[in-house]
Amino acid sequence: MNEFELIARLTHSLPTNQSVVVGAGDDCAVLDLGVAEKLFLFKTDAVVEEIHFTTTTQPEKIGRKALARCLSDIAAMAGTPEAALVTLGLPRDFDPVFVERIYAGLGEIARQFGVAIVGGETTTSPERIFINIALLGFAARGKCVLRSGAESGDAIFVTGELGGSLAGRHLEFAPRLTEARWLAEHFSLHAMIDLSDGLAGDLKHLLDASSVGAELLAAAIPISRAAKLAGKTGDAAKPALLAALTDGEDFELLFTVASKDAVALLDAWKERFPDLPLSCIGKVTTGSGLTLRDKHGIRPFTERGYVHFAAA
Repeated sequence: MNEFELIARLTHSLPTNQSVVVGAGDDCAVLDLGVAEKLFLFKTDAVVEEIHFTTTTQPEKIGRKALARCLSDIAAMAGTPEAALVTLGLPRDFDPVFVERIYAGLGEIARQFGVAIVGGETTTSPERIFINIALLGFAARGKCVLRSGAESGDAIFVTGELGGSLAGRHLEFAPRLTEARWLAEHFSLHAMIDLSDGLAGDLKHLLDASSVGAELLAAAIPISRAAKLAGKTGDAAKPALLAALTDGEDFELLFTVASKDAVALLDAWKERFPDLPLSCIGKVTTGSGLTLRDKHGIRPFTERGYVHFAAA
């Protein structure tokens, strides 16, 4: 049983109440707490030693990544982060200076994005360090973007470049909060998700939520320099295009808009964010599933990104 099969099994009958607008199944839970202008966003995420970082990772980068992952999910809803709780699991022989440096990195990115750290929990973790963040944010009513609104004919866009994140970007990525809010303020976004498990896998979540399919154009996928270099290192290296489609932890935004808005959006983006690429990589289709168009034609694309508990 992989991660998503387990999630489906555990969440099909969760209790709910009148405050829940969106529960399990999107980047954040969406809550209506009776504030006229706002919907509240609630997110939790964890980083675990030897899964998301190693024993040699600079501790400031561990703390930064722990909060940045949740910030990226708030961005995927076009939201603003507000306050976080931190649960810290440590072996009995932990190094206090190392832990202080983790918190220094966490505090730095929290200040950068105006997030208050308001408490948390510490516990013993026998084998390895883990850090869990619970983050509260908000989105303006009418501007919160879900995974479930993509429509046939929509243009599919992605920010930045993809693949090769293990070369270092998975520790240093920039949550696209400013960009997501600008998009939601100026254009009608139909659906959006952040790329944590790989373009192909995360796009599939969006397609499933929207009950549609998609066709990607291979030549339009923005491949990072790290992925291109890794693809040249030997016979066993992952091809650059496959890396861009399936490597995890890019933490870029993937979103859809009506095709009639595509050109205007690209033009406005280039003026507002000249240093961050934006690529139109395909279109939403009727039916289901993901296909890839390249010089050989159109074929189903079934490779997946990273999935916890999945067989290698």
